[in-house]
Amino acid sequence: MTRLLSLYTTVLLCALVSICNETVAQNHATHATLPVGSKAPDFNLPGIDGKNYSLADFKKAGVLVIVFTCNHCPTAQAYEQRIIKLTTDYVSKGVQVVAIMPNDPHSVQLNELGYADTGDSFEEMKLHAQRKHFNFPYLYDGDHEATAIAYGPVATPHVFVFDKERILRYQGRIDDVEKPTGTPKNRDAQNAIDALLANKEPDVKTTKVFGCSIKWKEKEDLVAKSDSEWAAMPVILDTIGESGIKSLLKNNSDKLRLINVWATWCGPCVNELPSFVTINRMYRKRDFEFITISADNPEKKDKVLKTLKELKLSNTNYLYNQDDKYKLIEAVDPNWSGALPYTILIEPGGKIIYARQGTIDPMEMKTMIVDNALIGRFY
Repeated sequence: MTRLLSLYTTVLLCALVSICNETVAQNHATHATLPVGSKAPDFNLPGIDGKNYSLADFKKAGVLVIVFTCNHCPTAQAYEQRIIKLTTDYVSKGVQVVAIMPNDPHSVQLNELGYADTGDSFEEMKLHAQRKHFNFPYLYDGDHEATAIAYGPVATPHVFVFDKERILRYQGRIDDVEKPTGTPKNRDAQNAIDALLANKEPDVKTTKVFGCSIKWKEKEDLVAKSDSEWAAMPVILDTIGESGIKSLLKNNSDKLRLINVWATWCGPCVNELPSFVTINRMYRKRDFEFITISADNPEKKDKVLKTLKELKLSNTNYLYNQDDKYKLIEAVDPNWSGALPYTILIEPGGKIIYARQGTIDPMEMKTMIVDNALIGRFY
C-alpha cells in the first residue's frame, strides 16, 4: 500500500509539473518577442494627435523604427531625448520613428510611479509628449495590447527596426547607456539603421533589453493586491505643539518634506486629502515624506482620526495640541495669513520651496517633487 501511494504521489507530482511547464510555455508564447526575419504585424492604434495609425501610414519610409516606451518608466524617460534626436537626425534619410505605449494603465501600481509625475493613460500620454516635445507619433495600445502581444516587447524602451519590405532586421536596446547622459559604447539601434540605409546586413541583430517590465493586463490583480495592502496599513494620529512644528520646519532629515495643514470642518481640505494619499504612495519609497497637521481643536481628536482612517492616510499625522490657532499659524509660516488648507514643501535644512494657501494642483505638485534633485526621474 505504501509503495502504491508513493507511486501515485510521484505520478501526481509529475502531472502537476507538466501542467505548470505547459502553462509557463503558453504564457511565454503569448508574449514572445517577434523574431528577426519576421514581417511587421499590422496595427490600428490611436495617436495623441487624434489620428489613427497603421503600417500603411508609414509606407514611404525606407526604414521603420518602432519603439515600445511609456511615460512612467525611469529608463524610458532617460532615453527620450535620444529618441527625439534620432528622429531629427534620420528623418531626412527616409527613416520613420514611431513610439507605441504598450502598458495597461490599470496595471501600474502607484509605487511604480515613483520616478514620474504621470501614469500611462492616453490623456497623460498627451500631456507628457507635449512637455517633452515629442517629434514622432506616440500611439496608445493600453486598452487591448494586441500590438504589444504581436511584437512582444520585453521592457520599455524596446526597439524594433524594419527594412523597406517591413522585415524585422534588428530588435533590442537603443544603446548601452541607460541614463540620460553619457557616451554609449554600442549604439545598436543606430548601427542597424545605418546598415540598412547602406543596403547592408546589421552586424548585431538582437540584444537584451533593460528597463521596466511591460504592464500586461494580467498584472491588474497586483494593483488590487497593492491597494489592499495600502488600505491595511495602520493610521496613527499624534499631537504636536509649537516646538514640534518648528522642528518639522527645520527638516533635519535627508528627505523632501511635504506638510499639509487641514481641518475636518474645512471642505476643500478634506476633498483634497485623497490627492495627497496618491502622492504619498507614489513617492514614499523615495527620499520623500508626507505629514499632515490638523488644526482641529484638541478635543476633536477622535473625529480627526476617524477622517484620516476613512481616507487611508497611513503617513505621519499630527493634531495641534492647543486651541490658539494664531500660534499654529506663526509656527508653521509667519507669511501664512491663516486660511486653510495650507501646504508647504521643504528641502532638508529648512528651505521652503513651495507654499500655498488653498488647494494644490496635484499634477504641479507631482512635477515639483519628481523634478527636485533629491528625487529625480532616473535611476
